[in-house]
Amino acid sequence: MENGLIEVYYGDGKGKTTAAIGLGMRAIGNQYKVIMIQFLKNDDTCECKVLKGLEPYFKVFHFEKKRGFTWELTDDEKEELKGECQIALKFASKVMDTGECDVLILDEILNAVQLGIIPEKQLYDLMDNKPEEIELVLTGRQINEEIARRSDYISCIDAIKHPMEKGIAARKGIEF
Repeated sequence: MENGLIEVYYGDGKGKTTAAIGLGMRAIGNQYKVIMIQFLKNDDTCECKVLKGLEPYFKVFHFEKKRGFTWELTDDEKEELKGECQIALKFASKVMDTGECDVLILDEILNAVQLGIIPEKQLYDLMDNKPEEIELVLTGRQINEEIARRSDYISCIDAIKHPMEKGIAARKGIEF
């Protein structure tokens, strides 16, 4: 791929990961290779089950143990999570260095930065060292000025109305 950009899907609305996967689907339809590294998620999501069938064109990686929500973690579990995220970040850097893919999706990395699990500077360094030919996609809830400055394409997905406001729980096959 020539002229790879840095794209960001962020906001409090539903669909950031779905948008990134959609971009990945378009990429593999054009004979590009896609790698998605998911942060703060494990591999038991429905998306991962489906994406397994697209290997070796679309590969998904996880480096974290199965845990609860980040706000429920003990201090020891948070430290363990930080270590696992560091491994994931090193893998992302290796993928870019080796040119293993055309599109690299770092799903929920913005949340890991926002929560202090990954230092901001490490993400900035990764963005600054992105090879020209790789499309880098970042997702998460919030974006800061430095990430925005380093990005080429930013899409905000807002939650204008959410069923949770009416007491409707997340639905299998729709929200998870």
